[in-house]
Amino acid sequence: MEAPPILLNARGLQCPLPVLRARKALLALAPGALLLLEATDPAAWDDVPAFCGEAGHVLEARDKADGRMTFRIRCGASI
Repeated sequence: MEAPPILLNARGLQCPLPVLRARKALLALAPGALLLLEATDPAAWDDVPAFCGEAGHVLEARDKADGRMTFRIRCGASI
C-alpha cells in the first residue's frame, strides 16, 4: 500500500520559493514518494516541470484552476 502524499502549500510565495520549498521537501522523501505542491505564482507553471526534469523527479500531473496550480511530483533518486 502506498503512503499518502505529502502536501506542500506554497500558495502566496513568489519565484523561486515554490521550487525551493519543493526541492527541500523532496530531499527528505524516499524515492517513489509522492509530493502534492500547491502554488499561486504563475512562474511555477514552467519552473516546477523544469526543476523536476533537472533533478530527476517525475511530474505525474499538473492542474491549473482559479489561480491555483497543483503539481503531482513523484520523488526520484536524490541527486
